Amino acid sequence: MFSKLDLQEIPPLVYQLLLLSAKGSKKAVLEGIISFFNQLDKRQKEEQRAPQSVDLEVATMPLDQLRHVEGTVILHIVSVINLDQDLGEELIRYLKTEQQKDPCTALCPFSVALLLSVAVKHRLQEQVFDFLKTSIVRSCKDLQFLQGSKFLQDLFPQKYDVTAIILEVVENSAFGWDHVTQGLVDLGFSLMESYEPKKPFGGKVAETSYGFSKTPSQQACRLGASILLETFKVHEPIRSDILEQVLNRVLTKAASPVSHFIDLLSNIVMSAPLVLQNSSSKVTETFDNLSFLPLDTVQGLLRAVQPLLKVSMSVRDSLILVLQKAIFSRQLDARKAAVAGFLLLLRNFKVLGSLSSSQCSQAIGATQVQADVHACYNSAANEAFCLEILGSLRRCLSQQADVRLMLYEGFYDVLRRNSQLASSIMETLLSQIKQYYLPQPDLLPPLKLEGCIIAQGDQVFLQEPLAHLLSCIQHCLAWYKSTIHLHQGVEDDDEEEEDVRFQQNLEEMLDSVTRRVIKSELEDFELDKSADFSPSSGVGVKNNIYAILVMGICEVLIEYNFNIGNFSKNKFEDVLGLFTCYNKLSEILKEKAGKNKTLLGNKTARSFLSMGFVSTLLTALFRDNAQSHEESLAVLRSSTEFLRYAVSVALQKVQQLEETGQTDGPDGQNPEKMFQNLCRITRVLLWRYTSIPTAVEESGKKKGKSISLLCLEGLLRIFNTVQQLYAARIPQFLQALDITDGDVEETDINVTEKVAFQIRQFQRSLVNQFSSAEDDFNSKETQLLITVLSTLSKLLEPASQQFLQFLTWTVKICKENALEDIACCKGLLTLLFNLHALYKSPVSLLRELAQDIHACLGDIDQDIEVDSRSHFAIVNAKTAAPTICLLVLGQAEKVLEEVDWLIKKLNSLGSDTSGSCVDMLLRSLSKTYAILTSLIKHYIQACRSTSNAVPGRLEKLVKLSGSHLTPQCYSFITYVQNIHSESLSIAEEKKKKKKDEAAAISTVMAKVLRETKPIPNLIFAIEQYEKFLIHLSKKSKVNLMQYMKLSTSRDFRINASMLESALQEHNTEDAENEPDNDQSSTAEQPDENQEPKKKRQRKK
Repeated sequence: MFSKLDLQEIPPLVYQLLLLSAKGSKKAVLEGIISFFNQLDKRQKEEQRAPQSVDLEVATMPLDQLRHVEGTVILHIVSVINLDQDLGEELIRYLKTEQQKDPCTALCPFSVALLLSVAVKHRLQEQVFDFLKTSIVRSCKDLQFLQGSKFLQDLFPQKYDVTAIILEVVENSAFGWDHVTQGLVDLGFSLMESYEPKKPFGGKVAETSYGFSKTPSQQACRLGASILLETFKVHEPIRSDILEQVLNRVLTKAASPVSHFIDLLSNIVMSAPLVLQNSSSKVTETFDNLSFLPLDTVQGLLRAVQPLLKVSMSVRDSLILVLQKAIFSRQLDARKAAVAGFLLLLRNFKVLGSLSSSQCSQAIGATQVQADVHACYNSAANEAFCLEILGSLRRCLSQQADVRLMLYEGFYDVLRRNSQLASSIMETLLSQIKQYYLPQPDLLPPLKLEGCIIAQGDQVFLQEPLAHLLSCIQHCLAWYKSTIHLHQGVEDDDEEEEDVRFQQNLEEMLDSVTRRVIKSELEDFELDKSADFSPSSGVGVKNNIYAILVMGICEVLIEYNFNIGNFSKNKFEDVLGLFTCYNKLSEILKEKAGKNKTLLGNKTARSFLSMGFVSTLLTALFRDNAQSHEESLAVLRSSTEFLRYAVSVALQKVQQLEETGQTDGPDGQNPEKMFQNLCRITRVLLWRYTSIPTAVEESGKKKGKSISLLCLEGLLRIFNTVQQLYAARIPQFLQALDITDGDVEETDINVTEKVAFQIRQFQRSLVNQFSSAEDDFNSKETQLLITVLSTLSKLLEPASQQFLQFLTWTVKICKENALEDIACCKGLLTLLFNLHALYKSPVSLLRELAQDIHACLGDIDQDIEVDSRSHFAIVNAKTAAPTICLLVLGQAEKVLEEVDWLIKKLNSLGSDTSGSCVDMLLRSLSKTYAILTSLIKHYIQACRSTSNAVPGRLEKLVKLSGSHLTPQCYSFITYVQNIHSESLSIAEEKKKKKKDEAAAISTVMAKVLRETKPIPNLIFAIEQYEKFLIHLSKKSKVNLMQYMKLSTSRDFRINASMLESALQEHNTEDAENEPDNDQSSTAEQPDENQEPKKKRQRKK
């Protein structure tokens, strides 16, 4: 009827139909309306995709006209629901029912918009949001489930995406759908709060902003943020409300993770910094609470509102007032927050006043931002402003170590972005180091370590993080020297002389400290082997602090001398001398840690080497072939310990990047620089590992991992990190591994080909491990290689030839190698299953593995001889049970879950499993029968609705279940019960002999009870299956029960073999009681001397 009317005539008709529905047929009316507009939306999309192919006469209405009509219809439905609450209930019931049948029909843009409009009524809001959130998470779960199984992808391709539909509603709401916007905002915040990142007990946030959404909950949370951001961009009237709610949550949820809200705030500010000037009062109110927020939240919040600070003077001034108060607060966190805020301001307000428009992402506002900034801040004003902040920060140099640490870590970034502050910062650092530097050239040690600690009662604390101070000085000095030629010409002579003076002072100081640290013995620092390192005494804690300080100073000086050395042999000898001091202290701390597990030194301190220097050092040590460098590098290459140390630090840096998204030191928070360093490090580690195998490397007498093994660990971490943090740049990463010089065009990079090339290198290493002698087999390396291959295989396109080749190779490895190492076996089979699932259903693979396990373990019926031929050599006596058995059962469980999920899409049925070998097998069998039952129920329903006959494939499935599955199940149940009966009888006999073994007996009984508990459930599942088979037989007039045998596992059953032996005993007794009857006794004699019956061979 609707299709015959003009579009403008539909809303009045809909209104009248809704009023009539009060007398009945509510569902029919709602179904008709939703279905009609869903079809119109689909037709509109098809026209937009291919407008040239649509005939003008057949073309539908303009898009804006359709959207306005839809909006009017939604308003009519909402107004009638206000009068008739039952209509709202019916709408939710209808959509829930429809979603089970066809989610595409139930959740279309029109129905979602309608639900969100209805949700404004508080009576229905909870039901609507629960339904939408459940649908969103279910959609994400379904998509994730499908991505992991080719079997499901072929049978049930994903036809809809709730995420895209909801974002389409946001886009449609721009056509005057104001009644939908409040529902969108509420849904967005509800999703972000319901699925926010969780904070584990005593740990850091599980999900961080630098990663990408993996779980359905993370995807739902990310969707909530996308809804709010897009709604903010589209609807101006609701912007202040969204901003206020985000800021309120950042403040009120300070105890729980708020990274997702801060990310949203950052995107909102970046999308429209000028528009936010109208809401600046809300931002300034938030600043008043900075002192009470955790440091991470403060830093995130200030970074998020940074573009606004450039635009609004009032916001900037209010922030400065808050920070100046906080810097004198009694709370340590408040002072740290103040330092973080001041450093952010110094980084972003350049003295030269040259603000690039790229710092504001919104193109339309870039010129206005630039004009406003230059109008408000000129060079002189910015300079005075920055020097005032620096004056405030100098006061922090007399505060606690944590506050000083933040300053030292932040000064380099300030210097790099605001070069005109160089003199002030360098002078500040020079005056600070002079407090601890001993200028006498022959005095050892060269630094006053006692001034770096403070005692409060019996406790000792670090007061001055001296290594961080030196690190800051050397990085700032290196930057200053590299850029000084750029601004030498514009400086006054007086300023130039002053700059040269502090540069010279700092260089002389670092050279002197280097020289004297190398000369110093550990006794000079009072840190020899006889020193007390116990954490329970003040002296022990002091010595631990000293040791970590000296080790840090050595690392800082190593980096400094290497960088200024220009491949000088003398400088590299100094580097090795500094490392010797570092290594001695490291060994002492490790030795003491071995004696005292709670010692501070037990946990490796973070290295002071910067990520950039680590990549430079590794390249020089392993890949520098320049003849002019050969003599000097030979000094460092001669020390295996130094080489191992360099690779270990690289491993530590990559681990820190993987866990936190950044590293310590300069450019540690710069994603681009980190990516470049990762590429360089990977090239070196890859070359080192593939060139010098672990087997031929001499690890020496020292304990510890070989360099090749460390390289492999590093490569594994890097491959994980790149996939986690730099997913979009994987093509460039793979390209960088092939090219050693220059940048390459980023077009047409075939990721699968590049990955396949890398995979082949690790395949060769793994084959070498398997072909090596038993004594040379390295289990740890083999496990790492398998994990690396598994990580890289995720980047292969499952439909590609390279993927198939890798899968074939993995199958071949499992078939030909009789691997007995449990961990390696587990890793290899897990890789095989994961690959196979993306290629096709693994049932044939599981069948062959199950046959091999059967051959290794034997049959439960001792009279049956099992075929001993083997498919997979990896299945052997050591690995068959429980390792491979549990893996195969787990994979079978996964296949059953997939089948269950598929049937659930038809009938909404399901179940769950877990356990040990016997327990897991029984539960898996129960689940198999439950799924078979649900399938039979589905066909019973089909027979009711139509007169279709039973398909031949179903009849074959029933026949196989009756011949190959049910009898084996009953045999296995009998076997399990017999084994457990024997266990109980043995336990009872022991109980009679020894009363002390009560605990052991109770353990046996508990195990028996646990493993026999699933048996009744299995028998019930079999009987339910047979029950519904009878129903289907009656409905379809096909006798399906002819394939099912009478079940034998009951509480009472006759065991034929036991009955026969009992009868024989009874006859023997009778014979003894009747000696005259010789014939009967001699008649039985030949039976005893007969050969035993030949074993039957079980057919597979």
